[in-house]
Amino acid sequence: MPPLLPRAIPAVCATARRYLLSLLPALGALLLSPFPGLSRGQESDFTAVRAEVDFSRRLQSWDGFGFNYVETAQTRDYAKEPQDYGGFSLLSEEDRQKIVDLVFGDEGLRVGLLKMFLDPFHQSRSGGPYDHETTTRWMRYFAKEGVKKAHASGRDLTIITTLYGPPAYMTRQQVLRGRDLDPAHKEDLVRYLVDWVRYLRETEQLPVRYVSLHNEGEDWMRWTQAGLTDFAGHDYNLFWPPEQVKEFIVSVTHALRAAGLEDVGVTCGETTNWYRFDAWGYADAIADDPTTLRELALITSHGFYSGGYGRWFGEHRSTGIDKLRSLRPELHAWVTSTSWGRMDARNVKEHHGNIYTAKVNGIIPWAGIQRPAQWVGGDPNPGSAFTVREDGSWEIRPGYWFYMQVCRAGQPEMSVVRTSAMDSEIAILGFVGSDTGNPDAFVLVNLGREKKVQVRIRGTSAVEFTAWRTCENGNETFSPIGTWAVEDAAISYVAPAGSVTTFFAK
Repeated sequence: MPPLLPRAIPAVCATARRYLLSLLPALGALLLSPFPGLSRGQESDFTAVRAEVDFSRRLQSWDGFGFNYVETAQTRDYAKEPQDYGGFSLLSEEDRQKIVDLVFGDEGLRVGLLKMFLDPFHQSRSGGPYDHETTTRWMRYFAKEGVKKAHASGRDLTIITTLYGPPAYMTRQQVLRGRDLDPAHKEDLVRYLVDWVRYLRETEQLPVRYVSLHNEGEDWMRWTQAGLTDFAGHDYNLFWPPEQVKEFIVSVTHALRAAGLEDVGVTCGETTNWYRFDAWGYADAIADDPTTLRELALITSHGFYSGGYGRWFGEHRSTGIDKLRSLRPELHAWVTSTSWGRMDARNVKEHHGNIYTAKVNGIIPWAGIQRPAQWVGGDPNPGSAFTVREDGSWEIRPGYWFYMQVCRAGQPEMSVVRTSAMDSEIAILGFVGSDTGNPDAFVLVNLGREKKVQVRIRGTSAVEFTAWRTCENGNETFSPIGTWAVEDAAISYVAPAGSVTTFFAK
């Protein structure tokens, strides 16, 4: 049995206990202080979302956000039913220039990438003349005016051109949107692509850098058993099995070099989403063939997202990209079409998914200017930046203002940086300016109710950030909302419900 404690000891213990309790407020403040290496736990006593942007942790280089003017996409007989889905043919020159400025100008989106389709109407027979002008007037106008506008501001554009579908005579079915390429016309298709690139480069003086082989050509279920379409609302396609993609990456690359266009590279075409690019065998086919892998200039796919399992399932996944980068680490990847969604904060979250989950270096959404009456049955992706009406009027849509948030933050030649947020309704996209002349910037997306966010700022010398905001309620459209000081290495911000806010370093 232990000896009895002296009577004085309980009194001493009580005094010590009171002394220790008196130290707790100071100890708590110390634990929450911003000293390096000390964790502050969940911010502000669990009243704020803990988040971070570290501009010193670069993830991938950034080629920019882009735009796509779609002109001829569906009509089966252009002579009888000419099509201009972008709608510039209905507008006055003054209005066209306003839209060009809103997309390419310093006060606009400042896009760095541009996509141009190659439709099936440029040649009617094997060995026949090419007509690159009739069906592309307004797409070419948009591109040329955009290049001029960007150059006037000291910026460059990079253009990718995508085969929308080949002429009817090149298919086994001998019709537009026939499913299968006739092997006898493989060289005709190679020449079709090369001549179009030469025309854009030499006649139009447009900075085309890449040729993409197909538009959602993996989706073999879009045709009947006979290889014909039974849905008038489809746009142009051709079925491209992985073996055909491999063959054309090599043959088109060699043909471009022979034509003196060696600085134009060939991409792997554009599957519907990144899941299909990997799971349907395209990434493996390229990775397993050393010659194809060597000649591939850029990884491309559409980036449409669908989280539910089924026919249209498509997640933002980097597996296919990772396979190719494990063999060629320098390869860049672009999303060459993706939905505008409901033109809200969730659409910006989709861009976050393509950048941080799929790990891409550039994003070009689906048609940014839409003339709804021109799409048979209504466009299945009806969001956009602009709508053109049949009476020649037009409007800026909410998609424009949400897209501006990321476009202005992520300019070409910047780098994507590491971010985090301890709330799945908060997403942050970060871009470091470094020596590009662009300020460090981050975009904070709030998909839920109003929330306080404590954003830790790392890896930048900036002590203040100016903020611009777009809200789903329409009250703010890329509106300036003031300057935030970096205090204790963090910015404390209350994000409105359904909002996207961009912070630019001063």
